[in-house]
Amino acid sequence: MEVTRIRALRGPNLWSRHTSIEAIVKCEGAENVIGDLPGFEQRLRALFPTIGELHPVVLGQPLALAHVLENAALSLQAHAGCSVNFGHTTYTTDEGVYQVVVQYGEEAVGRLAMKLAEQLIEAALADKPFDANAAIAQLRELDEDERLGPSTGSIVDAAVARGIPYRRLTRGSLVQFGWGSKQRRIQAAEVDATSGVAESIAQDKELTKQLLNAAGVPVPLGRPVTDVEDAWVAAQDIGLPVVVKPQDGNQGKGVTVNIGTREQLLAAYDAAAEYGEVMVEKFLPGFDFRLLVVGDRLVAAARRDPPQVIGDGTSTVRQLVDTVNLDPRRGEGHATSLTKIRLDDIAVGRLEAQGLTPESVPELGQRVVLRNNANLSTGGTATDVTDTVHPEIAARAVDAAQMVGLHICGVDMVCENVLVPLEEQSGGVVEVNAAPGLRMHISPSFGRGRAVGEAVMDTLFAPGDDGRIPVVAVTGTNGKTTTARLINHLLASSGLRTGMTNTDGVYVDGRQTDSGDCSGPKSARNVLLHPEVDAAVFEVARGGILREGLGFDRCQVAVVTNLGQGDHLGLNYITSVEELAVLKRVIVRNVAPGGYGVLNASDPNVAAMAAGCPGNVIFFSADRSHPVMATHRAQGKRTVFVDQDAVVASEGSWRERVPLRDVPITRNGTIGFQVDNVMAAVAAAWAVGLDWDTIRSGLASFKSDTHGVPGRFNVMDYRGATVIADYGHNTDAMRALVSAVDTMPAKRRSVVISGAGDRRDEDIRDQTAILGKAFDDVILYQDAAQRGRADGEVMALLRQGLQGATRTSYIDEIRGEFIAIDQALARLQPGDLSLILVDQVEEALAHLQKRIAEA
Repeated sequence: MEVTRIRALRGPNLWSRHTSIEAIVKCEGAENVIGDLPGFEQRLRALFPTIGELHPVVLGQPLALAHVLENAALSLQAHAGCSVNFGHTTYTTDEGVYQVVVQYGEEAVGRLAMKLAEQLIEAALADKPFDANAAIAQLRELDEDERLGPSTGSIVDAAVARGIPYRRLTRGSLVQFGWGSKQRRIQAAEVDATSGVAESIAQDKELTKQLLNAAGVPVPLGRPVTDVEDAWVAAQDIGLPVVVKPQDGNQGKGVTVNIGTREQLLAAYDAAAEYGEVMVEKFLPGFDFRLLVVGDRLVAAARRDPPQVIGDGTSTVRQLVDTVNLDPRRGEGHATSLTKIRLDDIAVGRLEAQGLTPESVPELGQRVVLRNNANLSTGGTATDVTDTVHPEIAARAVDAAQMVGLHICGVDMVCENVLVPLEEQSGGVVEVNAAPGLRMHISPSFGRGRAVGEAVMDTLFAPGDDGRIPVVAVTGTNGKTTTARLINHLLASSGLRTGMTNTDGVYVDGRQTDSGDCSGPKSARNVLLHPEVDAAVFEVARGGILREGLGFDRCQVAVVTNLGQGDHLGLNYITSVEELAVLKRVIVRNVAPGGYGVLNASDPNVAAMAAGCPGNVIFFSADRSHPVMATHRAQGKRTVFVDQDAVVASEGSWRERVPLRDVPITRNGTIGFQVDNVMAAVAAAWAVGLDWDTIRSGLASFKSDTHGVPGRFNVMDYRGATVIADYGHNTDAMRALVSAVDTMPAKRRSVVISGAGDRRDEDIRDQTAILGKAFDDVILYQDAAQRGRADGEVMALLRQGLQGATRTSYIDEIRGEFIAIDQALARLQPGDLSLILVDQVEEALAHLQKRIAEA
């Protein structure tokens, strides 16, 4: 068995909505039927007993090693604690070659699971050892490293519950919620609205105390110190016991409390000095409480207790700590709800203060404290007390957060309880924390968890706001670039700042930000990152879906223009129009429930996609009497069609007419494929909710020139002859172009054409066979990129297509696109027409414009 290719499908894809790893797997001989591999399954189960049931996708078909790879990769992840359940294996058109798809939560984990599954199969085949437990542990460790921590994860979970899209911008905790101009960002538990000034204030504990004191919030006395001696002087001035901590710190690092002797202070100073300047403040008796303020309200509160063990009369302190650390809720760092207790120098020092060592055996019931501070990051525990917080204490916590300027704030208080105001019990606020940890409130050691993630999302997005901008996805075989550009123009005409991707580049608010073929998911994601985009239009090509999936989780409108034979059939195991339809319908299957699929009723493969659309459907067709149109219209649903000389939008008894004479791109309705593009664009604009005056004015102002739609039926004048530049490159496009040219008068017609080497032989031949019946002169040229073909091979196929041409009387072969263009222009006489099928769109159009300017 050989895994020849692995891809990460990072968005909704051909197979599912899940993020998945897709592998191309080649099996030979008996590997296609594991029953022909003696003892394989027994050895496999001996190595990995919990792999589960092995079965192919289609029951009754033989089980190949590719199916085992799917089962193993999925099962390994599941045993590592990953929430995955989707896998799929399918046969390809190549003998012994399979496509294996396995869901992942974290891409790195999915890739590793596929690699380990392959190693497991190799071990079973060779009867060699494989440590399944070690593999699962490796996956679990990687998953903990890769996935979001509990604080950020809770906010993301709350966003998902509200249907708000999110994107992780780094491997850390920087996350974007929403799209374009509606986006918000967080870094862990800090929101984008919080200023760097507020964060700096929170880190400066002395400045924080001064501000809180000015706001009437009780705080302990204290001051910064310069060295150990100054610290001892400050402690005596303030009055023992005291607290020593870094002036700029977080997570309880370097904090020592309840210091009553000079020796304790010396050790505490050294611990704090490791983190910067040191301050000494009055120790407040009582418990450590953390109050979480989000926005202008208290959303959670917890009592934090320092790490401790309870003696059983027989175990040492070290053994008791080891027992406590067996709690599955305890882990390293912040990935779990609790942190393991550490027996480090600080813990040993705290034991010494109690007359104990790590090897001491505490009496039955004896409480042994291992640290003075109660931070969860050092092994402490949390008990939820949200429901018992006195209103005055809650008010003081909100005052503290707002005085510093934090939108999410962890306010640390020390007091006997939270039942009475701080002023009545000599309590105070000892610290204010930016980006506070949320896990003590989400999963407290004791008590009920609080919906803090939901509270954060409620501050970022108003009720009912899902952070989404209108997204229109356009796919099909022909017309998708023009349709996408026209939809973008209509949206921009309404005053929206648009982001558009297509095969020509990326455009934001009319400015090109990238060039080349940008019809893939990466470009779409980049547009959704841009903060100045109010609406997005994405041309979605088949290659991007196959390579990586969609660049968005769902769209408001999905437009499918048509499907044809010439759309790269034979590549990536897509061999028929029906299979192409399964791929292209991905955008339709991911329409939002309240959105629309805009589908060509005249194309049966496109019309059939309506059944899988989660939203509504608008059918369009030039033939208003088409059965699909008539049925949809009879049901009172939306349709767009041509009636005499106008495009008509219909819903129930309501009609809206747009005369084709007012739509320049259609040349008074004579260019059939442009009429189809206009109907699709009108339907999409209607689905987004644009008003009809905007739609009319937008259609009237859209021009089919090299600026509006470069390489899409650009009509130019050259010395009295008509020159048309177009990027058509498949048989359906040839038919549409011939139909359009037939409506335009010409004394003599010529065409300039090359062929894409990644098409099937018959598709290349068919193009010139169609053109040979409609043009007098045919100039063939070989472009720079032959896409895997031998030199001259494409030219030979094009010439074969011209055999038996009924109209063509002149055929020439040219090497080089620009030379071919010049040859065609040189032969033109006034009244002639030349169709130039460009390959390098931008360069060819520039060359044409230069020649026209010279003329």
